[in-house]
Amino acid sequence: MSDEERTIGSSEPPRVPASAGALLFDERGRLLVLNPTYKRHWTIPGGQLEANGETPWEACRRETHEECGIALERGRLVCVDFRPPKDRRRAGGLRFVFHCGVVGAEQRERISLQASEISDYRFVDLDEAAELLSAPIRRRVLACARADRCLYLEDGRPVVSVSG
Repeated sequence: MSDEERTIGSSEPPRVPASAGALLFDERGRLLVLNPTYKRHWTIPGGQLEANGETPWEACRRETHEECGIALERGRLVCVDFRPPKDRRRAGGLRFVFHCGVVGAEQRERISLQASEISDYRFVDLDEAAELLSAPIRRRVLACARADRCLYLEDGRPVVSVSG
């Protein structure tokens, strides 16, 4: 879309879809990934923000609890990723990622999958996660999994002119 098309299009404020995800690890540093029933590649816990004013952190907590039964107590924002629109049907949007720490043995035993959306889960090292995750999620997760600060990404890639 050209700059001219953006300015002529509408006088309404833009509606930007947003989602939030959780990075959760076991004691060995392996990442929790989920196998969704509705798409080909594995993903991290999380999902879309509700239109009722839900915050990214609230969505991260709600979706993680719904998808795998883990109640998040704490998190640290490690990434905001802008996904550009692919076409008129896919709006792109903002992706927030929170590092939510280690899932202890007791919590792992209580993992309960949302059968309508999640068929399986695994704790995997980042190399295996890179093979299981789709390209945009892979770039995002690998960029921020070990970040010590919040990153700004565009389509999962750091922006050279933006420092953190």
